Amino acid sequence: MEAKMDDPIYKMVPTHILNIKPYVPGKPIEEVKRELGVKKVIKLASNENALGPSPRAIQAIKNYASKIHLYPDGAAYYLREDIASYLGVDSDNIIVGNGSDEIVSIITRIFIQKGDQAIMGDPSFLMYRIDTQLSRGEIVTVPLKDFGLDVSGILNSLTDKTRLIFISNPNNPTGTILKSKEMQELIQNLPPGTIVISDEAYHEYVDDSEYPDTLTWVKEGKNIIVLRTFSKIYGLAGLRVGYAIAKKQIISILNKVRPPFNVNSLAQVAARAALKDRDHVIKSKNLIRREKEFLYSCLKELKVPFVPTQANFILIETGENTKEIILALLKKGIIVRGMEAYNLPNHIRLTVGTREENETFIRELQNILQR
Repeated sequence: MEAKMDDPIYKMVPTHILNIKPYVPGKPIEEVKRELGVKKVIKLASNENALGPSPRAIQAIKNYASKIHLYPDGAAYYLREDIASYLGVDSDNIIVGNGSDEIVSIITRIFIQKGDQAIMGDPSFLMYRIDTQLSRGEIVTVPLKDFGLDVSGILNSLTDKTRLIFISNPNNPTGTILKSKEMQELIQNLPPGTIVISDEAYHEYVDDSEYPDTLTWVKEGKNIIVLRTFSKIYGLAGLRVGYAIAKKQIISILNKVRPPFNVNSLAQVAARAALKDRDHVIKSKNLIRREKEFLYSCLKELKVPFVPTQANFILIETGENTKEIILALLKKGIIVRGMEAYNLPNHIRLTVGTREENETFIRELQNILQR
């Protein structure tokens, strides 16, 4: 139920807060069951790992469960050490957050003041926009070119007020990537007072050999913050744990604003276990690689346009009846993500699932389109 705006409480709230459109995630499974009375629900809306978490992560949670009366390690020392060892950087180059979303929020709180500008692709991950608004910053959007980020457009949008450039790579919701040569061009032309945020939530799924190794620029001391997460290929979305890699000076500044005990104990031990289970990561990547090809083939057969992806989701063009298609799929127990909030009202974003889930989606989509 929407609140009435005539309540005096709204006079206490700054206009820039009232103007924010809240982030609306994909519908939870239980909500669909309650609202539509559907017994079996397939969620293909939030880009979660179709195989679930690593068995090692589950066991680590069980082993640690009796200690949850204790506060977690506020600095996530051992998790940062493990990440640093895996990536070949120092632990002082890493900050851990309650999901990478929290780190985006910390970054904008520090580096965006009233009137400062943040550049981002349009469409791209919605939290960049929301967090910039919270800091009273100016949002500068650059339209995508062929569903990909436009480096020339970004560089042409730079001003003396530009503080942050958000690069979602692979881009959410299109699944396209900014290639190494393009990222190099961006870094080389970066003004001294501007930071690039390379959000690489889906980087483990990328097969393209031209995908940039952004850690090289971190090691060179460039103004770049690389964001990664345990929510996607590691299957820990429900625990909320992500991290950033940057030069030590940036990390020390971010730590001034990071809340104490921001990553809970179970998230830390599960993330450490998941990071070490390379077999599960490889298995997860191979599933997505195989199932993407299956879905591509089926969508071509149905003559449904889509954007080839480097992530674990596919942007699909479903036309003017997209809202009706989404509702019809929901009634069949299939949750997909509408793209209206991303200015793509005629598209859906489909998480790549298991073969059984994907076959169910294709079958029901075909039935809907043939009506």
